[in-house]
Amino acid sequence: MEGGQNPFVHTSVLLQETLEALKIRPGGIYMDGTLGGGGHSYEIAARLGEGGRLIGIDQDQAAIEAAGKRLAPFAEKVTIVRSNYCHAGEVLKDLQIKGLDGILLDLGVSSYQLDTLERGFSYKYDTALDMRMDTRQELTARDIVNGCTESELFHIIRDYGEDKFAKNIAKHIVRARQEGPIERTGELNEIIRAAIPAKMRKAGGHPSKKTFQAIRIACNRELEVLQEALENFIDYLNPGGRFCVITFHSLEDRMVKAAFRKNENPCTCPPDFPVCVCGSSSRGRVITRRPILPGEEELAVNKRSRSAKLRVFEKRTANE
Repeated sequence: MEGGQNPFVHTSVLLQETLEALKIRPGGIYMDGTLGGGGHSYEIAARLGEGGRLIGIDQDQAAIEAAGKRLAPFAEKVTIVRSNYCHAGEVLKDLQIKGLDGILLDLGVSSYQLDTLERGFSYKYDTALDMRMDTRQELTARDIVNGCTESELFHIIRDYGEDKFAKNIAKHIVRARQEGPIERTGELNEIIRAAIPAKMRKAGGHPSKKTFQAIRIACNRELEVLQEALENFIDYLNPGGRFCVITFHSLEDRMVKAAFRKNENPCTCPPDFPVCVCGSSSRGRVITRRPILPGEEELAVNKRSRSAKLRVFEKRTANE
């Protein structure tokens, strides 16, 4: 595959489940904070009628261009903004929108980003280390690999990649860059491979998968951005509005699960107190006690959906 010739394609995971969870009203106002190629947004926009509106946000210029073409039939209902979803509050203020009836975040990296060589996201291709979702950003994966201390690399790989060989991988990276900067994904692949015992390389998938994930998360501040969204996005919802989040790895899912539970039951009183005295009140309810997972049919046609989980929170109404 030649870099730059791959169209922005990203199969929308859990599409029907997400549409059902959002409970779309024809006249409602919705936000897709991770627009991507516009797959989810297309189906949301198609269900909107008079007065309905969709705001699509993405930081990737390729996504903005692709989604703009895909959503062209609904141009009068759709507003597309190039930004990070953590700036959603500013976007809504600029658009003079006071409340949303539904918000969707489809987290992680897109198929386009993984499969486009020059983006440097994938361990499958030998290309320049980049991994920026927003190419306006200065920090790249190369900067992290060559600029972080051994201790910093260890914590990135351990905490974001959950790799049990994180300490050895960090040590090998620092040792290798003493001979010259690590510039390409292929170089990093070989360094990681050498840091993992041969018998362990045969199990658990590609040896570079977890480290590449960790560096990508660090480069794009993905977990910090998600935490900010989880703290603020319920404020943007109208009463009864729903917040849907699709995650692809355990770190994200645990954060979403914890945040939703906390907003449902924020009470900090000791369990043995007969009544609540802390004054905290519920902001809504968790719709998904267990995450919604892809069905067998979806798994058969889209292998990348196998780790997807959908969780849903509904903001309380005035009568609750």
